[in-house]
Amino acid sequence: MGFFTGKELLELCQNNKYQIYDATIEYENEKTGIAKEAILERMMINLKIMKEAATRAFSEEIGGKIIGGESRKLRERYENTKPVCGNTMARAVSYALSTMEVNASMGKIVAAPTAGSCGVIPAVFLSLSESHQISDELLLKGLFTTSGVGIVIANNATLSGAQGGCQAEVGSASAMAAAGVVEMMGGTPEQALHAAAIALKNLMGLVCDPIAGLVEAPCTKRNAIGTSNALISAEMALAGITSVVPFDEVVEAMYKVGLSMPCSLRETSLGGVAATPTAKKIEKEIFGYNIT
Repeated sequence: MGFFTGKELLELCQNNKYQIYDATIEYENEKTGIAKEAILERMMINLKIMKEAATRAFSEEIGGKIIGGESRKLRERYENTKPVCGNTMARAVSYALSTMEVNASMGKIVAAPTAGSCGVIPAVFLSLSESHQISDELLLKGLFTTSGVGIVIANNATLSGAQGGCQAEVGSASAMAAAGVVEMMGGTPEQALHAAAIALKNLMGLVCDPIAGLVEAPCTKRNAIGTSNALISAEMALAGITSVVPFDEVVEAMYKVGLSMPCSLRETSLGGVAATPTAKKIEKEIFGYNIT
């Protein structure tokens, strides 16, 4: 009962009246031999870690060499003013920033799909759970939906910024989160894959250029963008808006774009904003010399 492509995943869902999360749990059970109950328990641990990371920076002075305190600034703003982008979005972005600050401080996060993109999924899920009173049981199902989409991207392209640029990390996280939102809000597997395709297209071509080689800047703010992108893409798919290009073709296009990027734009810190005078100055301040 495995699947490799989005098309196969969709057929599996349609033939068995599954949601993507059902198919993913079956997939994990068959692939690993681990009982479904144990798979659910492990994912619940991931959810707990996500929740802790998404709020930890609100109460603790944590961060890395470059970032820290941004999540608290945003939280203070949306708690004391009317946010420009609404409470759900503002709260989601603050969760993404908190998770990235925890990651920068070497704290515990869930690398879903990578450490550099770890802010997107918890941000989207936790904000939505508060605004729509979503139970942990449903959040758990949503996480399996994100996993199913991530499996397809990993099978047919890459989740690595070093291989495919930031589109492969934050872009994939955004696509995974968008699909999860759709199913948690009652959408169909087909709508979930449309949301994933829309989200991935929106970040197509995004380069990976971490300043000083650290997954802090500009990564943190790109997680914030990925969060908003996921919510917007899910909203469109739930409204019945479809991706003109099918999910599998978008994944293939993303991979080809990633492979055609020069190495300087793929997590080497040799190009993009990582090569700017300010970035080089920060790099030298941190390490005492320029590493690239």
